[in-house]
Amino acid sequence: MKFSIIIPTLNETNVIQTCLLALQFIRKDCEIIVVDGGSLDNTAVLAKHLADKVIICSKGRSLQMNRGADHATGNVLIFLHADTYLPSNALTLIEQHISQHKQWGRFDIALNGNSFMLKIIAFMMNWRSRLTGIATGDQVIFVTQQLFNKVGQYPEINLMEDIALCNMLNKISRPICLKAKVTSSTRRWEHNGLYKTILLMWCIRLAYFCGTDPQKLAVMYSENIFTQFKWKTFWKWRHSPKNN
Repeated sequence: MKFSIIIPTLNETNVIQTCLLALQFIRKDCEIIVVDGGSLDNTAVLAKHLADKVIICSKGRSLQMNRGADHATGNVLIFLHADTYLPSNALTLIEQHISQHKQWGRFDIALNGNSFMLKIIAFMMNWRSRLTGIATGDQVIFVTQQLFNKVGQYPEINLMEDIALCNMLNKISRPICLKAKVTSSTRRWEHNGLYKTILLMWCIRLAYFCGTDPQKLAVMYSENIFTQFKWKTFWKWRHSPKNN
């Protein structure tokens, strides 16, 4: 079984080297593909000698991951965020659990902060994923190249691409939910505020399941309307003419 680890990046100078250095001990067992969405910093340059392939393409996580898959030679694809770290036995675990009838899955997640609330958040993410069969990118989705192409790859939408992919994969089989934990950065939570980030992500999910265009959700996410959160603000934003 050959693995391809695909890492979408955009302006990740601060973390890309640490991410790639952590993968060097398994490099002999897989190929590492960095797909950069036109960073304005040195991300691509720093990745050059630590990855097997560095691909430059248009910005957009789903598009970047699809381009990485197009260039991958592995029969199992692992989609990894630049601020997330695999357990040391990740490849062995995937190889042990993946089969003809179970061709995709994800890991449990641990968030690297010290707050007890972060442990609760991680627990709830893992529990929710087991219940629904839906994984987030932070949980490191893996899938056979064959199945990934069969469902048409990631839908090239601006946000919620992981949920969209999982919905398609769930029609074929439930995911392998590995208990081994990947460790993900809490930088987003720390920058935007713990509870505001929770509210933001849940409201985005709710809006997505209610049929809101992912392009509009991407604007909502980038504008971070919860910096000064009020339900009235969200309701007005959701129903304003420019977002309908």
